Amino acid sequence: MHMADALLSPAAGIVMWTASAGTLVWAAKKIKNETDSKVIPLMGILGAFVFTSQMINFTIPGTGSSGHLGGGMLLAILLGPHAAFLSIASVLLVQALFFADGGLLALGCNIFNMGFIPCFLVYPFIYKPIEGNNSGKTRAAAAVIFSAICALALGSLGVVLQTAFSGISSIPLFKFILLMLPIHLAIGTAEGIITLAVVSFLKEVRPDLTKSKTAADFKKYFIIISAAALITGGVISWFASANPDGLEWAIFHSTGTEEPERPGAYWHNIFSALQEKLAFMPDYSFKTASRENSAIQENWPAVNPGTSISGIIGGLLVVLVLSSAGIILRRRSKRR
Repeated sequence: MHMADALLSPAAGIVMWTASAGTLVWAAKKIKNETDSKVIPLMGILGAFVFTSQMINFTIPGTGSSGHLGGGMLLAILLGPHAAFLSIASVLLVQALFFADGGLLALGCNIFNMGFIPCFLVYPFIYKPIEGNNSGKTRAAAAVIFSAICALALGSLGVVLQTAFSGISSIPLFKFILLMLPIHLAIGTAEGIITLAVVSFLKEVRPDLTKSKTAADFKKYFIIISAAALITGGVISWFASANPDGLEWAIFHSTGTEEPERPGAYWHNIFSALQEKLAFMPDYSFKTASRENSAIQENWPAVNPGTSISGIIGGLLVVLVLSSAGIILRRRSKRR
């Protein structure tokens, strides 16, 4: 559901950049006084896991489409909304800057749709009321799955509205909505099941994620997530579906092409040129891929060393970004 710059006007992109940046500052202030030293490492390693998980598109049967884990609800449930928002924003930043996944102009929209909506709308107003206090397993499971569905549906609606308000795309609005919502309800159902599986497993291993009783407990938990991220990005990513994702699928069935034509506007050209320079592994592969590697990618599974290296490097970059942010926040907190 990563938006491309071609869907947005510069004005809409800048407005959403401002809104997302302001939310990031607010969320950072909320967690900078966090006394538990384990929160920042957890943000980094869970962010890396979400990064690698988003590389794996799963097929939506009977549609010719695919989807991938958004990760916003997963992080909110495990970390709380403020730390989760910083984590998912870091994932999206690394994806856009270094892997050309999502536009730079559209980065504010993507952070809002995949971060703000699950963390600050769905988590407090849907997930928490349904989960309740000391709820049973059935109610807790329902809260996870329903919240994931709502987060994807609202995020997809955000994409449609931001595209409509921009007014530069020829995509018919009504048809776009009719295609976007159902396919993302299906993707959201799959995400809900995946999120429930991950949350159930991790809480079984460590019921209170950030307050392990011993260093050994926390180390064990950290190793499990690290190994999962490494295996997911390094190997499982080969098995990603080659079908277009939900957004590409909806655009194709609305216009006949998976990617709308990029406007020749000044700011679109600026952001496109900047992303081209920064993205050292666009589309999670080497820039100068050989014909042999290209042929391999057409098969399934796509056993591509570029994909594996992208997953590992991307995960490490997410950890680096969040670790650096955590160090800066702690230093400022201590000075005050």
